[in-house]
Amino acid sequence: MSIDRLLTNVLQQFQDVHDDVRTEKVYGSTTALLTNLSNPLNLSLLTSQLLIAPAIWGHRDGMRTCFRIISIFNSAAIHVRRNELENAKHKGPPAGGGLSSDAWAAAVLKGADDQSSRWQHLLVFSGVLMGMESGNRSSLSRGMRRTVEQAVVTAANLALRRSEPHPPAPAAPVALALNYTFPLLSHSSRGSLDCDALVPVATRALLGPEGLEDGLFLSSIDLDVRQAEEKFMWHGRSPSFLHLQQLDKKPLISGLGPLSRLIAYAVEHARDSNAALQLQDDLVSFSGRLLQHWQANKLSELELSEEEVYLTPDTLQTTWAALWQFLKKIMYALVAVFQAIVSRSLLDHHMKDPAIAPAVASKTLHCLRNIYFISSRNGSDAFQVYSFTYLTSLDILSRYASASTVFLQETKSLSPAGVIPTHPLNRTLDLFYLNVAEHLPVHLSPEACDSLIIQPATTYLTRSALPLSPRMTELFEAAHSAVLSVLSCPHNASITANIVPFYAETLFSSFPGHISPRQFRLAFKTVMQILSPPFPISESHPMLAETLLEMVRYRAGIANPNPLPPLPHNSGQQQQHQQQQEDEVLSEQSTLVLTLIDSLPFLRLRIFEEWMTLAALAVNSVRDGGMREVCKRRFWEVLVSGEMDVERSAIGVAWWGTKGGREAVLFGDMGKGGYAPGNEVYMMSGALPTPADESDNPFRSKL
Repeated sequence: MSIDRLLTNVLQQFQDVHDDVRTEKVYGSTTALLTNLSNPLNLSLLTSQLLIAPAIWGHRDGMRTCFRIISIFNSAAIHVRRNELENAKHKGPPAGGGLSSDAWAAAVLKGADDQSSRWQHLLVFSGVLMGMESGNRSSLSRGMRRTVEQAVVTAANLALRRSEPHPPAPAAPVALALNYTFPLLSHSSRGSLDCDALVPVATRALLGPEGLEDGLFLSSIDLDVRQAEEKFMWHGRSPSFLHLQQLDKKPLISGLGPLSRLIAYAVEHARDSNAALQLQDDLVSFSGRLLQHWQANKLSELELSEEEVYLTPDTLQTTWAALWQFLKKIMYALVAVFQAIVSRSLLDHHMKDPAIAPAVASKTLHCLRNIYFISSRNGSDAFQVYSFTYLTSLDILSRYASASTVFLQETKSLSPAGVIPTHPLNRTLDLFYLNVAEHLPVHLSPEACDSLIIQPATTYLTRSALPLSPRMTELFEAAHSAVLSVLSCPHNASITANIVPFYAETLFSSFPGHISPRQFRLAFKTVMQILSPPFPISESHPMLAETLLEMVRYRAGIANPNPLPPLPHNSGQQQQHQQQQEDEVLSEQSTLVLTLIDSLPFLRLRIFEEWMTLAALAVNSVRDGGMREVCKRRFWEVLVSGEMDVERSAIGVAWWGTKGGREAVLFGDMGKGGYAPGNEVYMMSGALPTPADESDNPFRSKL
């Protein structure tokens, strides 16, 4: 059939609605005509009739038609450029229609006339730009490319702006076309986009029926979960999983990453900040519904460590893995948009207003809390965009006491005081709460710190209520951090004295069964710093620090000297990281001695020298030789590394050189002529050691 007869035939077929098979043939014939027509007027006619053809637009197949329109113009543009290159190489009958890329693009653009809608024009222009310029193809001249880009932007802006009495353009096709073409637009063309109108349209596309369906896909999963041999089974042929697969293949969802970047760009460049604030409200509501749908699902009752026990192998490897991959895609998209909102809040004069800034930060944290069941899984939140969004929001919120108090009140666990929630999802939300609470006590009142941070954290510090699982261990550590953050605030001195004894006892009862040596030392060191000058509690309760040190010294004398095994709830990777942090194998006894040494830089001057001697004697009470050497090296490190201030350093130097400190550390009460109570050895300042003493000194090269 000749091209002219094919054109006539296709134009006739455009006038009727056909079945799917016939419609596919119409699409194929249209693509062939777009590639092979040589008359620009016929190209314009074909484009114009295609955009109003009942055969194309008479089907109610959602975004499929829009996607096909972009696809056929993309394919045709690729073939036109390929034919142009072939014709330039070979003489003879031209391949295709013989038109240059510029001439072909100009003819197609003329076909987008007033008979069709602007959003339909946008689909055509997007296909042309993609086919000519994507994939590092530079098919168009500079002037024509600028013309096509401007056509895309103009059609998009006209489609985005609602003009009465015409109905508004559907959001999904506009978002789809811009999603594909946005990376191809120059900076000047992007700057011409109406971002104020784009933000709400792209949001509707993201959350609407052609996007994430308002999270309803999660609610249908629970109906298909069955129990088989005391395990949960979610079959790969179940309607909910098939729907999830279809949802993942939708054009907007398969391009969810680029769509989130498009929305983020629109947020950053919108003239009216209210567009960004409304978008934030929409996303917070969506994330809240996502959390509700997941909470209603029986599979949310499983902790990560229980999945292999309670899920069938087929479920674990197929449906379960696909679900979390899809949820992570959603999480990445939401975080990318919220990063743009938070970034704008740092620069926009309206959003920086004290009446707006804490609300923006609070809503961001609410959204991150709602999706924390996704981001807390296997370290999915360990990427830079998430860290910036989370930490910046915390930094803003922490400056406003009333907003911080309201946020903690809104997100505080609903479980009775002292009761750990039984539902794993609620424990996950508690983990987010404690992690946030750790950053907020600086401007909170002591009463608020006690009721909103100390009391919720205390629930997870009770050793008897702590089963060994990775999630509970995270909660335990987060509770410790939250308590220490409250104690570290000088204005909380009124409650610190009451909390410290309980907290110290919790530390001792938790070590070594539930926390590592590094964690125990860090926590106790922080407590000692809090109880020392210049903190007010050091004046009101001057004996508290020394009492805790006596407890450590006493326990070190009766502690187990054998090497500590790895914590049973740590994974192999966690064990390796912990070992790298600590560098040496330690026992309970050596850890307590190291804790004494760590505390020395914070002690009052009047007890400092005495405790240096007691710590030195404790070093030599360590039974294992290798661990004893670790303690000696740590003692020397404290003396010379700059951890002490000038006054304590001076006392330490004198104690080491002239008051028997050297002998006390190196030999204790067992060395030749070493230091022991009642057996002091006096040396002249600057005296040289005997050859025998010098050979026994492991630090000879350093002294």
